[in-house]
Amino acid sequence: MPVGVLGVSYGSRFACLADTLCRSWHMVRLFIADKQRNPFNLRKAQETGGEHVVIPDLDVREIVKFARRHAREISFGILGPEGPGMQGIRDQLERETGIKMICPSLQYFLEKSKVRQRKLLQEVAPEANPRFRVFDPAEIPRERVKEEVYRWLDEVGERVAVKPDAPATGKGVGVWGDHFRTREEMFQEYFLPSFAKGPVIVEEKLEGEEFSLQFLSDGEHLVPTPCVRDYKRAFDWDQGPNTGGMGSYKDRGELLPFMERRDWEEAVSIAERLHRRLKGEGRNPGLMGVMYVGYILTREGVKVLEVNSRWGDPEVMNLMPLLEDDFVEVCFKCLDGELRGMRFRERASVVIYAVPLDYGGYRKYSGPRRVRLEEAEELRKRYGEDLRLYPGSLEVRENGELWALSSRTVAAVGLAEDLGRAREIALEAVRRIDGPLRHREDIALREHVERSISHMRALRSSAP
Repeated sequence: MPVGVLGVSYGSRFACLADTLCRSWHMVRLFIADKQRNPFNLRKAQETGGEHVVIPDLDVREIVKFARRHAREISFGILGPEGPGMQGIRDQLERETGIKMICPSLQYFLEKSKVRQRKLLQEVAPEANPRFRVFDPAEIPRERVKEEVYRWLDEVGERVAVKPDAPATGKGVGVWGDHFRTREEMFQEYFLPSFAKGPVIVEEKLEGEEFSLQFLSDGEHLVPTPCVRDYKRAFDWDQGPNTGGMGSYKDRGELLPFMERRDWEEAVSIAERLHRRLKGEGRNPGLMGVMYVGYILTREGVKVLEVNSRWGDPEVMNLMPLLEDDFVEVCFKCLDGELRGMRFRERASVVIYAVPLDYGGYRKYSGPRRVRLEEAEELRKRYGEDLRLYPGSLEVRENGELWALSSRTVAAVGLAEDLGRAREIALEAVRRIDGPLRHREDIALREHVERSISHMRALRSSAP
């Protein structure tokens, strides 16, 4: 009997999940609600006998309407981007169609409130929190807030991050050294605009090496996956503004080259304590779904940067191509509260994104955006399953041409027995993508990895 899967998609992240679902021994039918006419998702929906629809704003009401038409054919749903999750897609979908969604219910989308995240972590793992203070306009008069902020800076130092409580686009989070270099600049340009809208966190900026761990919860058990390193900056050697992620790598096994086993154990322990606090007694189906935790490894140990309720983009693409278990079976176990583990092949993976020339503020570009993937796809004859290409912000036109949109366009994924070879495969493929695109050349570069190793060695040696 076919297994129908509802997919809510934006970008390469869900293309990877769709690919993994279609490799199941089950006969899968994909019903995909997509932000644009993604060529990969469109083809998979057609090949499996499902349906692909475009909902440009991913409005939850429209997604629910689409799902309702196929409710008898859909076994469960999977969320790609977090936006619909923060609008309560699981709650509405289950209430109106009965379709179970593998993502947390609205109350467990922790990214809706950074203040709630920090306070929960302070309860369960205070050692994992940076020093922080919440400034709430309901508690501090505007005429006194500058004095209070500066008093906090006297205590914690100038190197801070400013984070509005609610998710923000554009100017939201501000970081010392990246966005401001003086107290006044921080206060006027980042703190006050956010404070006018609600609570703001000012926390110390941490020094260290970042990594992420992605967990899957069935509402009772929390299952970790291997660690991944993301490259957020727009340009080589971590220059330029932060982006959604220009690429990422996973080494063989669970750890990254700059980590020790105790770092892994500490990171998992932090997430488990948070999960237990949210879960309460017994199984809590509302918590079912992904817990993505961004960490930074410092001289004082592992600290938490953020917690999200969806797979990482690009980090999920380092994992799913190496999943040994049948992903549909994993989803069924998750729904049944029987998920005990996930097995991954002990291989390395490297993801490199091809992005528009103007992505990350590099330059202005108003020319044609046609993209051709034929040469990159041709490499599949040589590399087989060790090369994956996942279109993201890419649209297929009625005439069959592919056009890049405004965000990350195509992800090239290389798989190999070691990190260097995986990088070579991904890099060769991304270089063969034809179009007005660019990419970072240093993703998983040996010198970049060794710099992280040396940095952590120096930090550990200076630990108190």
